[in-house]
Amino acid sequence: MRKKRKHCEDDVPGDNRQGDNWDHLAYDPQHRLVVGVVPGKRTAKNVEKLVADFKKRTGGHIMNLITSDEYKPYKRAILKAYGENTKVAHTGKRGRPKGSRRVPAKGLIYATVHKTRRKGRVVKIDLRTVFGGKAQVEAAIETSAVSNTINTAFVERHNGTDRNRNARKVRKSYCFSKDRDIHNAMTYFTMYSYNFCWPVRTLRLQNPDDGWHSRTPAMAAGLTDHIWSLREWLTYPAVQLT
Repeated sequence: MRKKRKHCEDDVPGDNRQGDNWDHLAYDPQHRLVVGVVPGKRTAKNVEKLVADFKKRTGGHIMNLITSDEYKPYKRAILKAYGENTKVAHTGKRGRPKGSRRVPAKGLIYATVHKTRRKGRVVKIDLRTVFGGKAQVEAAIETSAVSNTINTAFVERHNGTDRNRNARKVRKSYCFSKDRDIHNAMTYFTMYSYNFCWPVRTLRLQNPDDGWHSRTPAMAAGLTDHIWSLREWLTYPAVQLT
């Protein structure tokens, strides 16, 4: 934003909108598809907004495997969105009985990536199971079409692509965002137009008769059958009237 975090003051009006901001991103690595994004401060509220939006966009279905970094609010947000309330059995002891508590729904598997760093470099990556058993996580990885381990490489690669498409996010540049509203608008624009208008090299398919066929993430996910132009994407009605 307009100020770096180190120059922001807690008692200065408006500084709470300045400083570091993040893209909270829900990403499908198999289809390279951006499912949802919430730009803003790295807060539990924004994490909950992202998970709730992801659940809505995917029809409430429980994914084969959900992964993230070790940012703590993800666990609570995922449990809030996909958990179930269960009553605590009475213990027979004195005192008020405990109310219901939130537990993971059946089939919910969630794991995190733990990175060990030395001198600023990642030297080891460990898998930590949060919801579900270790065997369930390993089984989900085994059926994966894109990776044989838990990692953050796909999201990090997409971050590089997004910085290439959005100069406001380039590091150490005079092009950095100075207006939060425009920054958010550009984030939504580049993220979602990427799905429909940006052919991804690793998604192309080869036809023996006529060579390689480029595909966008939306095509790979079965959301469309062609590469959209920006004009088509920008003029497509946001609300379909029936």
